[in-house]
Amino acid sequence: MFAFILRRLVQAVIVMVAVAFIAFLLFQYVGDPVVFLLGQDATPEQIRELRADLGLDKPFFVQFWHFLVNAAQGEFGLSLRQGSKVSRLIAERFPATFELAMVAAVIAVVVGIPMGVYTALRRGSFTSQVFMTVSLLGVSLPTFLIGILLILVFAVHLGWFPSFGRGETTQIGWWSTGLLNAKGWHHIVLPAITLAVFQLALIMRLVRAEMLEVLRTDYIKFARARGLSDRTVHFKHALRNTLVPVMTIVGLQLGQLIAFSIITETVFQWPGMGLLFIQAVTFADIPVMAAYLCLIALIFVVINLIVDLLYFAVDPRLRVSTRGGH
Repeated sequence: MFAFILRRLVQAVIVMVAVAFIAFLLFQYVGDPVVFLLGQDATPEQIRELRADLGLDKPFFVQFWHFLVNAAQGEFGLSLRQGSKVSRLIAERFPATFELAMVAAVIAVVVGIPMGVYTALRRGSFTSQVFMTVSLLGVSLPTFLIGILLILVFAVHLGWFPSFGRGETTQIGWWSTGLLNAKGWHHIVLPAITLAVFQLALIMRLVRAEMLEVLRTDYIKFARARGLSDRTVHFKHALRNTLVPVMTIVGLQLGQLIAFSIITETVFQWPGMGLLFIQAVTFADIPVMAAYLCLIALIFVVINLIVDLLYFAVDPRLRVSTRGGH
């Protein structure tokens, strides 16, 4: 177990260093930060002085080492557009993105898994065909179109939900949350559904495929031959083994919900990291772009490590193969 965790940690460190190097290249080849900070009318003396202050006159690998050390401490310099520390901007926006992703993940899992099980057990029913059609639409339609349609129907025509913003938030230390009041939940419904639709459809189809595969195995046939009830066979034996590979996909999808919430946040003007990143790209705010890239990579690495540990804990085959050395 310790060797397994150690290997994963080494892999995580390698991934983070590689991502940090890519982020550092943004500083080197996507415009000159000195020009952004001083403007086109700066004198050569001002440019040289600022480059020396920022350490941009040092060799490439020296600059990269300083960038790596600062990134490990969560420091990415100042935003070229807003003039504030990038770490503070990320800390202000991260709670909104995290809450949106968590609510969307809960919707996708709570709705997607039962739908997948139902469509596997009732393949020929009308309801099952409807679920499959809806899932196909969820996979096929782009996220921005789903968001616009939800706004048109539920915000414009019916007026049930607001079309933009996060609503009222409660400050708990440095963390801000909108889930402690009714208006916050009111605002998060449409963006969360928009973000969850694709993941829900993907989870449903994955659970259905895994469930059908498990139902064909010999131990399920043996369980039926022993006279066990359908409920016991389906939910105690089949579903438990179905969810083992699904767990890996759900964990990675959670990372994608956080990383790819950019479109949803833009459509609903949700004040999260995705909207901050879009604004950074628009104004070539390289420090914010680099910080976003490193943070998303860290989230994926942490989630992947947790999923690997859970997979190692629930699947005895991995423990046996590890002890056997193959």
